[in-house]
Amino acid sequence: MISIYAVIMVHFPSFVNGLARTISIKKEKNFQKDDARKAVEELAKEARKNELFLSSSGVVRSNKDNSFVSVFTHRGQKGVNQDRLVVWEEFGCQQDMMFCGVFDGHGPWGHFVAKRVRKLVPAILLCNWQENLLAAKSIDLNFKMEEDKNVHGLDLWKQSYIKAFAAVDQDLKQHTGIDSFRSGTTALTFIKQGENLIIANVGDSRLVLATTSEDGTLFPLQLTTDFKPNLPKEAERIKESKGRVFCMKDEPGVYRIWMPNCKTPGLAISRAFGDYCMKDYGLISVPDVTQRKITTRDQFIILASDGVWDVVSNQEAVKIVYTASHKEKASERLVKYAMREWKRKRSGIAMDDMSVICLFFNQLPATKVVD
Repeated sequence: MISIYAVIMVHFPSFVNGLARTISIKKEKNFQKDDARKAVEELAKEARKNELFLSSSGVVRSNKDNSFVSVFTHRGQKGVNQDRLVVWEEFGCQQDMMFCGVFDGHGPWGHFVAKRVRKLVPAILLCNWQENLLAAKSIDLNFKMEEDKNVHGLDLWKQSYIKAFAAVDQDLKQHTGIDSFRSGTTALTFIKQGENLIIANVGDSRLVLATTSEDGTLFPLQLTTDFKPNLPKEAERIKESKGRVFCMKDEPGVYRIWMPNCKTPGLAISRAFGDYCMKDYGLISVPDVTQRKITTRDQFIILASDGVWDVVSNQEAVKIVYTASHKEKASERLVKYAMREWKRKRSGIAMDDMSVICLFFNQLPATKVVD
């Protein structure tokens, strides 16, 4: 096992200082992964005290530049709010890093699953990333993090994400206090590392970037895929695993994944944590990991659960956020607009939970918004 402490010592003195405040390390060999995860969780608590960590509605401001994050979540009409979210500025004590995520739970235990996943993903991800950095350095003696992070960044993060998501899914399966057999959660997260944006997506939440054209017109650019069961590649995998994909008569257009010989649970997503009754029939928790470099044309990011996108288009969302008189309230404004649209478009259907994270960059404003 690669010592996480050794990785931290090589690359992140500030991270080490944070760990040292929370764990007494007598011998390096005794500092194992469980200790590292607990230490990261302690760092999250410290970040919360410093107003750099948010897991509910509010605002997080960057200490490094003028960018900030607006967050809002609202319970729907199906019971407890099963959406969970997180914003962590200076992720892992790194000033140029931010972690954001939306986790949309479903099923009887969905809110517990989403809460657990929200807790584990950033901790395990950060530990895996540290290990991968050391591995890269040991293989390539000329590896310089600052010089080569654009080249190696996506591969390192992709490996870290895939390994972390597999570990989280396994944790849920073995967790005796959470019944995730017929309950689960989606997870859409991103790391902002300097000008690099690394996105990992499991499920049907969506990330939209508001960017500008050469003439200054603001328009939406969807950076994620809504992983629905009827997508060709998703449907092929499901059918090869003996799962079925079809719509119910009372839900035209809503494709779900079903077991071979029964009508439950009928999931409207093709990727999720938990839901172990469906894992043998094509449902997976493997993230789609992509990267984009942020430019001066990019204005802000909208990260939202599917309840918002069910009734609001990408164009509408960008316009609502851009025209908000107070950017701190932009996420709330979008959610309230979505609530009104739900009542207008889906009257008689219980409103879904809705959560929005808006990350604003310190960029030049657009001159107009595309209709």
